[in-house]
Amino acid sequence: MTVSWKLGASFFHLCALLCAAEALPEQFQLLPLNLTVLQGSTAQLNATVQGKWKVMTWKVGGLLVLTLTPESVISSSDGFSASVCSSCDPSRVEFTIHNTTRSEAGKIICTVQGDYGEKEAQLYVQESGTVSITGGNVTVKQDQQAEFKCVMTAWLPTPTVTWTLNNTPVKSSLYNTTSLADGDSFNSISILKIQAVSNTVVACLATVSTLTSPVSSSVHLVVVPDWTVLIAVVVSIGGFALLVLLIIGIVFCYKRRKEKETSYQDEMRRVQTQSQLSAAGQRQGQVNQAYVVEGQTSAAPSELNDSGFYQIPDLVIHNQAENTVCDSGFVKHRHVTIV
Repeated sequence: MTVSWKLGASFFHLCALLCAAEALPEQFQLLPLNLTVLQGSTAQLNATVQGKWKVMTWKVGGLLVLTLTPESVISSSDGFSASVCSSCDPSRVEFTIHNTTRSEAGKIICTVQGDYGEKEAQLYVQESGTVSITGGNVTVKQDQQAEFKCVMTAWLPTPTVTWTLNNTPVKSSLYNTTSLADGDSFNSISILKIQAVSNTVVACLATVSTLTSPVSSSVHLVVVPDWTVLIAVVVSIGGFALLVLLIIGIVFCYKRRKEKETSYQDEMRRVQTQSQLSAAGQRQGQVNQAYVVEGQTSAAPSELNDSGFYQIPDLVIHNQAENTVCDSGFVKHRHVTIV
């Protein structure tokens, strides 16, 4: 009975210790556990140690680069530094890698002597390469297809590529990007195909997550008119205009001709009417001296004599009232014309 009670008390005490240990904060922390920086920039990690500690060491790429105590720092290179953050938390040590290089990527191990042990973090170093649109400015005819080639070299990891037209993003369906490994870096090629509409600034942009702004290259797209199409349009318009003018000319000439015909016919009618009126007047005012009574014959009238009278041969005049015949020989007769 006594043994059982002692075993139960020991088990209870062990559980209490375990619960108390879980309730206490971790005595040694290293943050962040994963750090990504751009080559040439600064990388910083923080080690927090609860309680007193005497010596802390830092290893980068398997090499010891820095040793420090709460009172002093022993560094093997100017590219590394560490300090106790007295202004924020005296238990926190700030470790800094200056001008980070690709060779420093990998594990970073912090060790605190005593019962604290060691912690490790992973450092990733990205590299920004170059961007160039080959061929320079492009000149094409309007509505034709223009092609641009963007070359990116010495990037790590593979860059994210985008295009813009006058600072407006281009749909990803209009360009194609491929990447190839070149040693421990990557080279990429992106080809953009667009239809030439107007003068445009074309830009190719590449970036990685650690870049604050993309690396870019830009050229100008110069669009010139398609003279073939323009000439065809001008000829079409000109031909249509000539056709219209020809139709208008034909209609105008036809109207003028009709007007002239009408005027000519009116004039001919007027002249004919005047001729008829003149002829009628002459018939009314002229005495036909050569009139022969029906049933009688006569010789042709003689020529005019010097006194203006016709000399008529023997003329037999019938006087119907007296029923007598007079043979007077030649009779003097004046020719009178009444108008």
